[in-house]
Amino acid sequence: MPTQIRSRTYSRTQRLRASPKKRSIRRPLRRSDHIGTGRRLRFYHESAKARLRKFRRGSQLAVATTALLLLAWGVPTDSSAVANNGASAKAADPSLAVTEATGTLRDLLLSFYSLLPKIGIAIAIIILAMLLARALKSMLNHTLGTWGRAAAIGALSQVLIILFAVGASLSVIAGDARALVGSVGLAGLALSWALQAPIESFTGWLLNSFLSYYRVGDRIEVGEVFGDVYQIDILTTTVWEAGGENKPVRGAQPTGALITFPNSEILRSNIINYTRDFPYVWDEVTQGVANESDLHYSISVLQRVAKRVVGEAMREPAKQYLEMISRRNLPYDIATEPSVFASTADAWTNLTIRYLIPARERRHWSSALIVELAKELAMPENAGKIIPSLPRARLEITTNHVGSS
Repeated sequence: MPTQIRSRTYSRTQRLRASPKKRSIRRPLRRSDHIGTGRRLRFYHESAKARLRKFRRGSQLAVATTALLLLAWGVPTDSSAVANNGASAKAADPSLAVTEATGTLRDLLLSFYSLLPKIGIAIAIIILAMLLARALKSMLNHTLGTWGRAAAIGALSQVLIILFAVGASLSVIAGDARALVGSVGLAGLALSWALQAPIESFTGWLLNSFLSYYRVGDRIEVGEVFGDVYQIDILTTTVWEAGGENKPVRGAQPTGALITFPNSEILRSNIINYTRDFPYVWDEVTQGVANESDLHYSISVLQRVAKRVVGEAMREPAKQYLEMISRRNLPYDIATEPSVFASTADAWTNLTIRYLIPARERRHWSSALIVELAKELAMPENAGKIIPSLPRARLEITTNHVGSS
């Protein structure tokens, strides 16, 4: 029995594989199939609407572009011209093409000849404007004399006259006075894009000329530049470099190098002027003493030495400084003599001498003060009372006690 059943199953499987026709089983439609069909229909509907919107936008863009081209190049209104164009399109005549080409060249030459007088007048206007600007600059320099803003006013008047002359020349060539307004706008746009850096430098020069941030001879600091102003041009400023940190000369003294920077730095950086209204600066010298020193006695000795060295040179500048800030109603208490201040350090006390000296003589007075302090501290009467600070190291030793059993 088992053998016969296996053989029947095997023969039936062979018949099903050998038969060329496949049985198709049709099942009834479900609700999910109707839902899927509805979604597909909505998707096709939305896709069709999107393509229609794109077609409408493209049509509107094409119509707008065609309208702009017709406005720019004009629309032929002569029906004979349209008929001639249609005839030439239907039958291309070589002789007619040559005639049209020669006519176009003749029109171009005639239009150029007609523009020659206008071009000559425009060139004459520019030349006259340049002569007028030069004459006006010399007259302003002669009238204003040594006034610091005379050069700025002359340069600004030159620029305005030349710009007006260029606009008038373009108006003459175009044959319409309204072109002057358009030319000024186009010239301003072109200058703002092509000459951005020179315009910023020129603007910085104008601001410095009218507001006097610095003048020739002032000691200034602009960005990383520190020194004395040597020359001020329309686009650049040249400075004799003074020393400082990370420079061959560490003190505030000339190094012999010339530094040129664009005037646009006036618009971007802070401008520090040490000598414009008041050619004096406050300086400090610090002397370290040990904590075992007599601080009251040390302060009195340092103050006596500072008064002897810089007291006389400081008295008059301090009065001027006090008068200057009092006119501005600034609540500052200005000392007319050198002052000494104490501050704590890691293992000693710093005594700082504060004094007022000329801006270009800081190193001279600080060196003189340091030398006199060294002499005074070496006096026998100060031994044991003023102990100079020495480098100290603090060593901590910790021991671990291990109990014995």
